[in-house]
Amino acid sequence: MNPSTEEIFIGRQPILDRDHQLYAYELLFRSGKTNVANISDNLAASASVISHAFAELGIERALGPYKGFINCDASLLLSDMLEILPAEKMVLEVLETVEPTSEIVERCRELKTRGFTLALDDFVNFEDKWSPLLDLVEIVKVDIMPLDTAALIATTQALRRWPVTLLAEKVDSRELADQCQQLGYSLFQGYYFAKPAILAGKKLSQSQLALMQLLGLVMDDAETRDLEAVFKREAGLTMNLMRLTNSVATGVITRVTSLRHAITVLGRRQLQRWLQLLLYTNPAGGNVASPLLQMAAARGRLMELLATRMYRGKHDFEDRAFMTGIMSLMPTLMGVPMADILKGISIAGDVQIALETQEGELGTMLQLVQALETGDGGICHDLTEQLPGLDHAIINACLSEALAWASSIGQENPSD
Repeated sequence: MNPSTEEIFIGRQPILDRDHQLYAYELLFRSGKTNVANISDNLAASASVISHAFAELGIERALGPYKGFINCDASLLLSDMLEILPAEKMVLEVLETVEPTSEIVERCRELKTRGFTLALDDFVNFEDKWSPLLDLVEIVKVDIMPLDTAALIATTQALRRWPVTLLAEKVDSRELADQCQQLGYSLFQGYYFAKPAILAGKKLSQSQLALMQLLGLVMDDAETRDLEAVFKREAGLTMNLMRLTNSVATGVITRVTSLRHAITVLGRRQLQRWLQLLLYTNPAGGNVASPLLQMAAARGRLMELLATRMYRGKHDFEDRAFMTGIMSLMPTLMGVPMADILKGISIAGDVQIALETQEGELGTMLQLVQALETGDGGICHDLTEQLPGLDHAIINACLSEALAWASSIGQENPSD
């Protein structure tokens, strides 16, 4: 297959810091038909994909203020293709399949001199052969999946001989994240924050209930004064609405200075979107760029963009797609089952079906978005074939735009 036409899906996974805030994204390039994880075995294909992603799709812009991690096998490390990448934005992950020959070590030293950050990927057991690379890399990604507690401690202690930042990858529970944090890990990759433990009997907070009430009012086209009345009872929500309204992601040029002004300038359709995003923020007005907000915003925006490409002009379908994406992470946020959340708000039938069973067209779109997050190219290919008007190129372009939009949330417009 011609590398320039090979079907490749771009995915991304968040990397969090010790405060569970977003630190970076790992960018994943996956073949859609074969789901070959080590796509860079084919240098020409990798070069084409990386060039396309950065030059045409604007992945650098989509990363926002965050760095991007990419996998590098020996052939990619030794090629000059890496030199087209923005060094200050990239972390080059040396795959575990790379033999640390003198040529590789020298090339890594050169790339570091050029300004790239280097990382060792999928590290499990220390061997002496890794010492020359450990002298150069700044980050070591430890694959904790195959390690029991004793092995994890042993591997961690062996790495303490070097001043490297430790990243725990494939973390699928908060307990594992806490254990690694106690061992000195600074970065974490995995979906532990998206796999909540549902606590029986947990109630929604007053702010969450107010947001649900506001969503209902907006969808019922209530008067602005009724919306203001609810907002005024929740000072934290009002502050967050003002911050989000002044975000560059809204496209609002004039700085919004009052609650009524914000509601008027945004319009009901946009207000509905920002109320949904507010569900993922700290009601007291904390940092809006949380991992869950970024993830939920990207999901909603990506589904909206895909809906636009599938059925142009069907704004109602776009709205329902956005809502499906945003609300899909609400059980994680609230710690209650989706069924309980849906009791508090009236939504379209196809949205409810998608959220509860992932069935129907919106359900298929939601599955596609989740597959992109995990980098499963084979599933992405199969799901794409079920959705009209989409292909891998359209999906990658929409993902890049969605990531850029989500990354801009919380970055305020300059005042006039």
